[in-house]
Amino acid sequence: MQKTRQQILDFLNQHGKATVQEITEALNEVRGEAITPVTVRHHLNWLQSGSLIRTVEMLHQTRPGRPQYVYELTADAQQHFANNYETVLEALLHQVRQQMSPNAVNVIVEGMANHMAGVASIPNVPIRQRLDFVVQYLSEQGYKAHWEPIPSGYILHTSNCPYHQVAQQDDMLCQMDMRLVSALIGRVPRRLTRISAGDNTCSYEIPLIETEQLP
Repeated sequence: MQKTRQQILDFLNQHGKATVQEITEALNEVRGEAITPVTVRHHLNWLQSGSLIRTVEMLHQTRPGRPQYVYELTADAQQHFANNYETVLEALLHQVRQQMSPNAVNVIVEGMANHMAGVASIPNVPIRQRLDFVVQYLSEQGYKAHWEPIPSGYILHTSNCPYHQVAQQDDMLCQMDMRLVSALIGRVPRRLTRISAGDNTCSYEIPLIETEQLP
């Protein structure tokens, strides 16, 4: 992340909402050098195009001039701040492995996947429409998903692993993803590739059933 843009994100993270003028004044103070509102707007436009900030209201000035937009962070911006999620998750998985039997671990993994699938509320529609809903849900969860047809059915790809570092140490989350995809689609897929194993994507082959035909 470019330094000025990170400083804008940091300021919005601390203050919640701010106008261009407020951000400009804060940056001038932090940087110890002048930055213009025009330059700040350029950075704000870049951050907004990347879905890291959004405008929440517009303040109309009493004197002539352009209106003041008020900006705030989106949920996607949180990835640009330090957090302890991976450390906590890795420690939690370690304790689960240490304290529970393999069968109990499997029950937990299946329960996690079923809970997530229930929250997704994928409608009972034909498979191609269902895949569209599944892709939308997975992408909202950070997986960056898409699907494609193949002669034997479909392949669902996820090009981002939201917990890549942890998955490299413990395959429990990979097991959960496999069961999650199965629960979302409504049939058992076959895993083709896995990011934690060094592949570019996690890919799942979804077979046709007898009553389906590819167009």
